[in-house]
Amino acid sequence: MTNTTHLLGGDLPVNRLGFGAMRLVRGTFHGPTRDPATGVKVLERAVELGVNHIDTAGFYGRDGVSANDMIRTALSPYRDDLVIATKVGPLRGPDGIPSGQAVAAQLRDLVETDLQELGLERLDLVYLRVGGMTGPGNESIAERFAVLAALREEGLIRHLGVSNVDAAQLAEARAIAPVAAVQNTYADDMAMLAECEAAGIAYAPFFPLGGGLDPRDLGRIARVAERLGATTMQVALAALLAESPAVLAIPGTGSLEHLEENMAADAVVLSEEDLAELRG
Repeated sequence: MTNTTHLLGGDLPVNRLGFGAMRLVRGTFHGPTRDPATGVKVLERAVELGVNHIDTAGFYGRDGVSANDMIRTALSPYRDDLVIATKVGPLRGPDGIPSGQAVAAQLRDLVETDLQELGLERLDLVYLRVGGMTGPGNESIAERFAVLAALREEGLIRHLGVSNVDAAQLAEARAIAPVAAVQNTYADDMAMLAECEAAGIAYAPFFPLGGGLDPRDLGRIARVAERLGATTMQVALAALLAESPAVLAIPGTGSLEHLEENMAADAVVLSEEDLAELRG
């Protein structure tokens, strides 16, 4: 893999083009459940292609199919350089959709469940995902983040992250323990990205195939893609990685074909003229 790396938490080198496990179970939260055997093949191939950063969550599951189970089946025993990141906080409702939010007293059980499902003694990176399915803001995360900080001191977690947070919530978390990564939706989040870059914090956006580009003007992406002999998805990912050395892209898919396409974005080189056109 030719893509540059990021030193996560100052001690874990990860390739900046990783893999998000959410779509292994379903294409969308409301879509049909996928065959776990295919998911196992996708994960095995992702690592063959150079992925060493897998982003998952215990709530990535439905109808008895679990992303964590697939990861353990495909990749355990884990390579020494493989980094597994997970998220805790959201709770699935009766419909299987993660619409609830855990309180502080529930977080240890969620972390221990992830450890058991993944077959690990320590999680490399655990994000506190806040705000349910809505955007960030206006609630304190101190009590919940302090629980994860205590689990880090116990040795169950190596590094901590926060997800779906605003600047005040990030500051609240950083006052309690070091934050190694932020996972937010990329739209209109440039100030957060700049803060993360300045502080050496990784920034792993949701839905990275959007590349931070305006979806209403896909023509710009298509023009650059045609010029470079690449696909629009590859150009979008390359543009995202070009935004900042702090960015970790974690595109997800349940398709081997789409995986191959996504990972080939690593070879797409965008000129300053290309980036200027993409940014409009």
